[in-house]
This record gives sequence, C-alpha cells and structure tokens, in this order.
Amino acid sequence: MINTVIVDDSPMVRDIIRDFLESEGSFKVIGEAGDGEEGVEMILSLNPDLVTMDIEMPRMNGLEAIERTLKKTVVPIVVITSQDTAKTAYEATVRGALEFYPKDLFTASLSPAKQREIYETLKRISGIKASRPARLPGEPAVKPLEKRKIDAVVIASSTGGPKALSRFFSLMPGDFPAPVIVVQHNSSGFDKGFAQWLDTYTPLEVKLAEDGEIPLAGKVYIAQTDRHLVLRKNGAAPRLAYTDDPPENNQKPAADALFRSAAEHLKESVVSVVFTGMGGDGAAGTRRIREMGGITLAQDEESSLIYGMPRAAVETGCVDLVLPLDRIAPELDALVRGGA
Repeated sequence: MINTVIVDDSPMVRDIIRDFLESEGSFKVIGEAGDGEEGVEMILSLNPDLVTMDIEMPRMNGLEAIERTLKKTVVPIVVITSQDTAKTAYEATVRGALEFYPKDLFTASLSPAKQREIYETLKRISGIKASRPARLPGEPAVKPLEKRKIDAVVIASSTGGPKALSRFFSLMPGDFPAPVIVVQHNSSGFDKGFAQWLDTYTPLEVKLAEDGEIPLAGKVYIAQTDRHLVLRKNGAAPRLAYTDDPPENNQKPAADALFRSAAEHLKESVVSVVFTGMGGDGAAGTRRIREMGGITLAQDEESSLIYGMPRAAVETGCVDLVLPLDRIAPELDALVRGGA
C-alpha cells in the first residue's frame, strides 16, 4: 500500500481526494491536515510514501510547507490546487514538488483513461525518494558537432520538467537566433499558467503556441494541453498546427508527434532536446530527427529528476550529446549561433 497524507484546508476536497485514491486499492490515506503547519508536523511524524499538498491554506501556505518538509525529510509531494494558482503551482516544482493537478479534475466526469493515467503517475512518483545531484560544471567532455543553420529547437519534458526548464531558459540569451518549441506534459488547464510562469525566468518571450502561426527566433512556444502540437509546411515557412490524433505514449500532447513533424519539414536544420521525465516519449522522435540529419541532445542521468525519457532517447543510439542540465543552454547557443 502507498501510505498517503492529504494536506488541504477544505474538508470536502480532502474527502474527494481520499475517495479518489482509496477507490483504486493501492493507496491508503494515513493522515489529513487542514493547513501547512499541521501538514509538516504530520508528514514528519507519519513518514508517508506520498503527500498531496494544497497551495492556499491558513497559517502556512503550500510553498512554505513543501520547503520546510523537504529540508527535514525526503518524500514525494504532489500539488493539487485550484486553477487560479497555476503559476504558483509551477513555483512549487522549484521548491521540490514533483507533479500537480487542478482540483476540478477530480470530478465524477473524469474519464477512466485519465483516472488510470493519474493513478500510474502517482504510483511512480511515490517511489521517488530523491533527485540525483547535478554534475559539476565542466563535465563531461563534449564532442564537437558540425555547425549548420538551425531553424528550430524542439524540446520534450515531463515530471521534473518545469524545474529543469526554468533553469535551462534562465541560462538562454535573449537574442537566441532560433525559435524553441516545447512539449511539457501538463495537467489539463495549466498550460497558460505554465507559459506565464516560465516567461518570468527567461529573457526570451514565452507564449502558448497558436494554430497557424510561424515560429520566430527568440520566442518560446508551449504546447497546449490535450492536443498534439506539430509543424506543417505551407509554402516556404513551417507553421505550428494542432491535431486531435490519439495519444502517443499515453500523452497528449506527445513530443514524438512534434519531433517527427520537425524532422520531416526541417530535416538537418532542427535540434531536439529531451529533458527529465517518466516514460519514453521523445525517443522515437529523436531517432527520426537523427535519421533526417538533425542534431539530438538529452539531459544526463545525474541532473535528471527522473531519467526515463532521456534514457529512452539515449538507448535508441541516436543522441549526439548527453549533457548535465546547466551545460545544455550554452552548448545549444554555441551550436545554433555557430551555424548562423
């Protein structure tokens, strides 16, 4: 059983979360707290396998509770909060939360497929006890790559992605000479909040990708939830487009869909990067980008919270560079700028 503590100031919400978890059969709620201060004390006392945490609470909010908890113990924390605190929920990932969901997702209308997805994610997260330390700057040696004109950078990330991406984009220069297109596996309804939050970490302009727009240098385009984001070529310039195709790798949007389309239309002028995350999304797309002449990068194991997606990409044998998180932005900038 996965022993779980629920921290939320609403008794009704605690009831909903408890019923949702315990109906699956793998979770046992061993404690409930109505504010962050009580929650920290309960977590340290009960030593659960998983914690669900609200953000807006009396006495101590969720951000402070997460920070205080993780200073004293190692426990997987998932934020379950309201839509209007989406940006704060992403800030919680910087403090150490591993995933988050909107409260209104847990209703009777939640589809069986979405229920299974959440259960499986929570089960995997409950087994995460600590992130690996990042490698020191200067490691490892990087093999030189052929410089060429780059028309776009495509990125895949999932669990641990918001924290990794905030660090990555904080190291990117404001005059980066190519558009960056990101598929981050997000909970429904949190995509706009993610774009707004990430925009505060970088000199680049971050926005939700819109159907039909031409990606421009110096801008970061975030895939909306529940649709696949792809590139389509109408005339000389590729445009962003959304499709309603079935999920891939249990994900929608899926990085593989974006990577494949980028490989098809941009060929050798695209660079892909696979960041931390569970599962194998991005691996098949990485292979396709390499087959079409593009350049492929992946985050290394030491700096990844979860080495699932990067590992799957590396195991294809089609990754050109495997780098610690803090090395990816400067190497990418040198690569793209060198071929401009």
